[in-house]
Amino acid sequence: MSDSGLFDLRERTAVVTGGSGVLGRAMAKGLVDAGAQVCIIGRDQNKAEQVAREFASAHDRVLALSADVTQRAALERAAEQILARWERIDILVNAAGGNRPDATVTANQTFFDLPREALGAAVDSNLLGTILPCQVLGKALADARAGSIINISSMSASRPLTRVVAYAASKAAVENFTRWLAVYMAREVSPQIRVNAIAPGFFLGEQNRAMLVDATTGELTPRGRAIIEHTPAGRFGEPTDLVGTLLWLASPASAFVTGIVVPVDGGFSAFSGV
Repeated sequence: MSDSGLFDLRERTAVVTGGSGVLGRAMAKGLVDAGAQVCIIGRDQNKAEQVAREFASAHDRVLALSADVTQRAALERAAEQILARWERIDILVNAAGGNRPDATVTANQTFFDLPREALGAAVDSNLLGTILPCQVLGKALADARAGSIINISSMSASRPLTRVVAYAASKAAVENFTRWLAVYMAREVSPQIRVNAIAPGFFLGEQNRAMLVDATTGELTPRGRAIIEHTPAGRFGEPTDLVGTLLWLASPASAFVTGIVVPVDGGFSAFSGV
């Protein structure tokens, strides 16, 4: 293959769960810009369609669907619609998930107060919300005996962060599952199926903005300042910062890469604090 074709995703079909979120939207756009046909899956159909409308110039290559990634039946309906339209799935990006305020340790809610329902919901969203799409949507890759699965982890998986106990634990499990599935797909299904993960550093989104930026002044909170002080790049990530790594893992450029977790964190994971 020539160098010019290493990152070519034309005629490939990609699915992005959590595609209506801040990071998912940027990754979906990166895939569309690289020539792929992209299905954006979100829990809210209207939000998914709103993202799809942002790609007006490529409207024939974008599909918006609603599905709860913790519900197998919903994912099966989505798979049927995707395959009916494009007949294939080549790339699966599992970007759905996130933290929950009621599963977060705060000054008013200690670890001992966290409700079981909130903890379970956070684990379901991140871990089952990755495993189930790999079972249902990933089956199309298995049937074709080729493709790339890209899970989204977090810095909290390898360096547990204060407060987000269920989120951190479930993202650590996502990384373990990524490695397990990489071996399973390569040895039991096809070595042409690769499974990797991206571990973003700190990006401002709907779920964490209030913890990192003061809504009144726009200044960093003490937690936000601590993060920037421990990020050698000296800033929060921009959603587009994920796209280069995503396209590498999705394309033939990474044909001999499977079972790894790539940090995109501005150096956070490399910095000891001194």
